[in-house]
Amino acid sequence: MNRLIAQMVSSVTASLRFDGMLNVDLCEFQTNLVPYPRIHFPLLSYAPLLSPEKAYHESLSVAQMTRDCFQPGGCQMVQCEPWRGKYMACCALYRGDITPRDVTDAFNVVKRDKHVQFVDWCPTGFKVGINSQPPVVVPSSPIAKVPRSLCMISNTTAIAEAWSRLDHKFDMLYAKRAFVHWYVGEGMEEGEFGEAREDLAALEKDYEEVAQETTPVEEEDEY
Repeated sequence: MNRLIAQMVSSVTASLRFDGMLNVDLCEFQTNLVPYPRIHFPLLSYAPLLSPEKAYHESLSVAQMTRDCFQPGGCQMVQCEPWRGKYMACCALYRGDITPRDVTDAFNVVKRDKHVQFVDWCPTGFKVGINSQPPVVVPSSPIAKVPRSLCMISNTTAIAEAWSRLDHKFDMLYAKRAFVHWYVGEGMEEGEFGEAREDLAALEKDYEEVAQETTPVEEEDEY
């Protein structure tokens, strides 16, 4: 897990360390990915996720990596179903042997996929970064050394599934007042648990409302 996190952090900060044809500044992440102050929890995906043994049998094309990051499965770092939510924006950070034409073709395929939905007030929220420096792995790493990779940071309402699971686990523990005495003994008031639970429920509701928002269609003036 630590090696995987290191690969993603390396991809996000590659633009600070290496030159690239389409480098993305770190300040652009917040500007492009956060439409509302409370909706600021990203979903990270990384491809390809391969062992050294499997890497020799995979094509590792730009189209395949891009498709994998939008597919439900093992590429997301938070357990959720991206097809059940709507994207507000996503930032795709490519490294290695990548051409802008390959990226354009890959995203054209994604846009035609009916399972990949964006909120209607931001239908093409893609930000792309391309860095020619390929990813590097440490010796004996369980992650294969590959000529190219993709780290995608997206803001999607699907991540609300994680809040729902967290709410459920919290409710089960707090109903029995399990472990509460440890926190109270350190000076925390028991009422703060209820406040935190309400805040998390409100956050889950905020994501639901964003997914349901639609842009009103303006009526054309009649002449």
